[in-house]
Amino acid sequence: MAAPQNIIGLVYDYDQTLSPTYMQDGVLFPKFGINPEEFWKKCNRLVKEQEYESELAYLKVMLDYLDFDRPTNADLRELGKDLKFFPGLPDMFEELEEVLTPEHRAMEVRIEHYIISSGIKPLIEGSTLSPYLKEIFGCEFAEDESGAISFPKRVISHTSKTQYLFRINKGMLDMSKDVNDHMPEDLRPIPFHNMVYIGDGPTDVPCFTVLRRNKGYAMAVYNPKDESRTSFRKAFQLSGSAARIDYLAPADYRAGSHLRLLLEEMVLDIADSIVERRRKELSEGTVAAPTH
Repeated sequence: MAAPQNIIGLVYDYDQTLSPTYMQDGVLFPKFGINPEEFWKKCNRLVKEQEYESELAYLKVMLDYLDFDRPTNADLRELGKDLKFFPGLPDMFEELEEVLTPEHRAMEVRIEHYIISSGIKPLIEGSTLSPYLKEIFGCEFAEDESGAISFPKRVISHTSKTQYLFRINKGMLDMSKDVNDHMPEDLRPIPFHNMVYIGDGPTDVPCFTVLRRNKGYAMAVYNPKDESRTSFRKAFQLSGSAARIDYLAPADYRAGSHLRLLLEEMVLDIADSIVERRRKELSEGTVAAPTH
């Protein structure tokens, strides 16, 4: 018997998608007196001169800078409390529920929120976003015998982000499960056509591609307060003939904003399609009836 597939999955990048700054710039560098400009220059040198992957480069430079002052993962979660976000967050996570109609709720349609980031997971875990998120996928550190962070135990690059889309798709949020295990499409709790992915630029292209190929939604956001227009251009390059995204909007998550209206319509469209599909399945006896 098929799974209900009644969940709408909203999946977000973090840096410059939910927040106008990189999380390291926002809370980590001020705490440890790290100069952001010098930090990112060192990262870029590792990438260009030693062919590091960019995510590994920044994690190495971060550990080099912290040296003997390395925090614990609990310390990082504490720092995460001060992370700042684009307008409308985290309120939007609760407010989006209000667009679901009684008919949607009768069919047990619900919304789940996920973050897939190349940033540092414990920082996001400590943020005010965390209570609203079903799961956070991000870079993680092991701890040494003193409890301080040591070697990275999980690194999420922009190309490996798609693995986590498949984890969401299959409901394999436990990292001990092999995401490559076969699972029939009709047993996957969140099919890709029930998903929306929101990112900000080229590093999100692999995720955009997976969603668009499988009839999900892909949307890019930009910082409207960036006077250099770098943020806008980065997102704009994904639209038009590039055909990487479905929609482009300024990163303002408040009720009534362009972005919020788009998200609400996507949620409604997916919710309506779930209701239609479940009615058909129930009439054919191929899916369990709602429990209430």
